[in-house]
Amino acid sequence: MNISLIKLITLISIFIGVVCGFLTLIPFIGGWVFFILICFAAVIEMSFLLKNKLLQLDSAPESAIIGSIIGFLSFIGFSIIYMPLVVILLKVFKYYVNYGVALALNNSSLWIIILVTLFMGVLSATINAFTGFLTYYIAGFIENIKNKE
Repeated sequence: MNISLIKLITLISIFIGVVCGFLTLIPFIGGWVFFILICFAAVIEMSFLLKNKLLQLDSAPESAIIGSIIGFLSFIGFSIIYMPLVVILLKVFKYYVNYGVALALNNSSLWIIILVTLFMGVLSATINAFTGFLTYYIAGFIENIKNKE
């Protein structure tokens, strides 16, 4: 894997996180977008890169590492956008999308918020490592089916 591919994965991961940060503020789809971010960010990005032939998955550990990178960076990008917007909505407009998150951001210290964000980023990385691992096997299965036809 080369440096330009890692830069591309990083940029797309942060972009996915930023988009999910804005979409999570929408009341009825916010929970689903958050679930997709935590569980399927690696699947979305790796499928996009495989479809455009920018990514070549050589082994299962490599796909798990790529999935964990995608999961962690997308969650950090999400947090950088989502948390300030929740605080702005709460302080300025007295509106909250998720009362628990708004209350936690309003009443906790910065270090606790950073610690929880890093913990959730590691959790997202772990789940996305598994889904990246599954993406490797499913992509290989689809490729074998295409080769047999």
